Amino acid sequence: MNILILGSGGREHTFAWKIAQSPLCNSLYVAPGNSGTLEVAKNLEIKVTDFETIKSAVIEHQIEMIVVGPEDPLVQGIHDFFINDDQLKDVAVIGPQKAAAELEGSKEFAKEFLYRHNIPTAAYQSFNASNVEEGYAFLETLNPPYVLKADGLAAGKGVLILNDLNEAKSELKNMLLDAKFGTASSKVVIEEFLDGIELSCFVLTDGKSYKILPTAKDYKRIGEGDTGLNTGGMGAISPVPFATETFLNKIEERIVKPTINGLQKDNLPYKGFVFIGLIKVGDEPKVIEYNVRMGDPETEVVLPRLKTDLVEIFKAISEERLHEIDLEIDQRAATTVMLVSGGYPEAYEKGKEISGLDAVKDSLVFHAGATLKNDKVVTSGGRVMAMTSYGNTYEEAIKKSYQNINELHFDKMYYRKDIGFDL
Repeated sequence: MNILILGSGGREHTFAWKIAQSPLCNSLYVAPGNSGTLEVAKNLEIKVTDFETIKSAVIEHQIEMIVVGPEDPLVQGIHDFFINDDQLKDVAVIGPQKAAAELEGSKEFAKEFLYRHNIPTAAYQSFNASNVEEGYAFLETLNPPYVLKADGLAAGKGVLILNDLNEAKSELKNMLLDAKFGTASSKVVIEEFLDGIELSCFVLTDGKSYKILPTAKDYKRIGEGDTGLNTGGMGAISPVPFATETFLNKIEERIVKPTINGLQKDNLPYKGFVFIGLIKVGDEPKVIEYNVRMGDPETEVVLPRLKTDLVEIFKAISEERLHEIDLEIDQRAATTVMLVSGGYPEAYEKGKEISGLDAVKDSLVFHAGATLKNDKVVTSGGRVMAMTSYGNTYEEAIKKSYQNINELHFDKMYYRKDIGFDL
């Protein structure tokens, strides 16, 4: 098959690395891709939301399968665009249709889905500019900290956790009346704070049956000890050591099964990944959020542990025969550490040359915000590279990642030195 991956981050490089290993893959393309995807695929200079240009590329390169990395094209309805076009309708699209992608596109939609299907989650209410005063009153009924979430897509930045009531009211006003996150915060979900430890559960579904991938835990804050600003993710570990068999059974019975059944009951067409952001409160799992694609940097630890041919899995999803596939998982742990540009997640410089890539041994380097310029790999984003390693334990794997990070260098390179510290 000729396959096209949409996206340009570490997640997409990991997909490309894995798909390129499949004997079912003939030609592999990534749009727009990065310096890492260039090693295993051909990059196409196309925006992920430019559906007409994507269509032209699909026809020109005789693409038979498209794997959607980021959420934007899914929320904007790329799957529906393919289904409704006579020239594209036979192309397999890995990613849900627009109606189902609202699980990530709208926090309110997701909360209503969770409540409707009795899936454990935090209590909440949603507000807009017309009832901001009621929002203030609802905040007064909660105990701190206060959780405010922009309803729409805000590139992972739209969640605020605040300890002070007055500050929470002021930020609610900023979001609703002053468009702090643009149209994403024209509606805001306020929910009770859940105290516990977070993890992520990844599910593959063809809309009828499902398979659960290995769990992972990511680290979102820029600073060590989980301090400072939220980022797109500074590192990840798989499997999650505290996720015992009993706890995993609870996740499957109380969360995964009702989610997949709920998609069918609500007639939400789904072929792809369901990312379930969870929190362990006591011994009980509760849902924080849904994403309708794989996470980043969790992809960089989950896919390397998957031994089964990924293209074979995707083919089974598109043909609604996922139940026929047995997932084979590498029993070793995998860890990844994200190298970021100095100043990230705020202002940072680009175009810094990255050296030492040839010296990395026994680890996988997944490129994220990196590009090729005059035959040199240079930084092009905030999160630049993910260093992934295997080990018999996560401690062994993380040690290997840190040893190899010492080989790499770019100006103002930063990374957290405490990934896995809380385990």
